[in-house]
Amino acid sequence: MSDIKAELAGCEAAMKKAVDHLEVELTKIRAGRANPGMLDGIRVDYYGSEVPLNQVSNVNTPDGRTITIQPWEKKMIDAIEKAIIAANLGFNPSNNGESVIINVPMLTEERRKELVRAAHKEGEHARVSIRAARHKALDGIKKAQKDGVAEDIAKDAEAETEKLTGIYNKKVDVLIEAKEKDILKV
Repeated sequence: MSDIKAELAGCEAAMKKAVDHLEVELTKIRAGRANPGMLDGIRVDYYGSEVPLNQVSNVNTPDGRTITIQPWEKKMIDAIEKAIIAANLGFNPSNNGESVIINVPMLTEERRKELVRAAHKEGEHARVSIRAARHKALDGIKKAQKDGVAEDIAKDAEAETEKLTGIYNKKVDVLIEAKEKDILKV
């Protein structure tokens, strides 16, 4: 019995992790408005080691079209600009001697469609992870059944696994739908 409970708990944890990861990945897909999360993957050379941008500066969005990066050390401005250009995000950073400024360009219709496809692709990755967690849990339940767990308990656990799969797939659908609306909104 405890094996089945552990399988269900592990299954739900893996599904939740897949949805949480999807949320993080969707914040990286820009929707036309400036967002500090757009720069999350950027690493900057800081005295010979690569560190995340947010560990050497403050990243803010004063308005919907601008991202400002205020480095803690002025000499980091050039390294930050180079890292943003190297990240190939389509941004052209400039600086005013105090901070790095990025003007986020308007999205074209074609670019919006590409971003929607990217969001759907991330959603499919999450669904694959959810299915993998489901498959692993069902295998564990079958193994527990062979080890002597009652058939009705195993059937209930299988039904619970399917229910969890449906719940988390629905969460993925909601996240993707919201992101798609956000991207396509002009």
